[in-house]
Amino acid sequence: MSVPDHDAPERIEWQGDYVVAKTRGRWEYVTRPRNMRAAVILAIDAGDVILVEQYRVPMGRFSIEMPAGLVGDYESVAGEDTLAAAGRELIEETGYRAEELIDIGDFYSSPGMVSESFTMVLARGLAKVGEGGGTDMENIIVHRVPLCGIEAFLDEQRARGKGIDVRLLMLLSPGLLARAQETAG
Repeated sequence: MSVPDHDAPERIEWQGDYVVAKTRGRWEYVTRPRNMRAAVILAIDAGDVILVEQYRVPMGRFSIEMPAGLVGDYESVAGEDTLAAAGRELIEETGYRAEELIDIGDFYSSPGMVSESFTMVLARGLAKVGEGGGTDMENIIVHRVPLCGIEAFLDEQRARGKGIDVRLLMLLSPGLLARAQETAG
């Protein structure tokens, strides 16, 4: 099977510190420089999930998300592995340290326009070791939400005008499936 534009030359149209805009044939997309990747942390403790809220300039609003961060994004942590980055970001953003970090696998955010991948990491055995809130450049609010109330929490946040990260769908999927079956039947 022929894949259109597969062999077309790739061109860099614009490059910043964290994003590179490219074209290949008819495709326009963005990548991360230096093969930079992200770690996204699913932090569950005693039936609660730890989420973060922060303002996202591209959306022009606050967003509810799982804790996450770039792997090796600072010179001081260049070459770090994914689990080390996940542990660092979890403490930095939420104030929780994990006893165990488990690599769940690599995923792609929006493969039709972004080549960025992220590793989903499960964090277990959480202990509160700090306030969280991110770096001086961030203003992160930490939410500890019972998994049994996640759908109501996200509905409330959405009603308040906040964006909801697509990765949170995995926490909603049993409820979404049940709701889809109710409306279909």
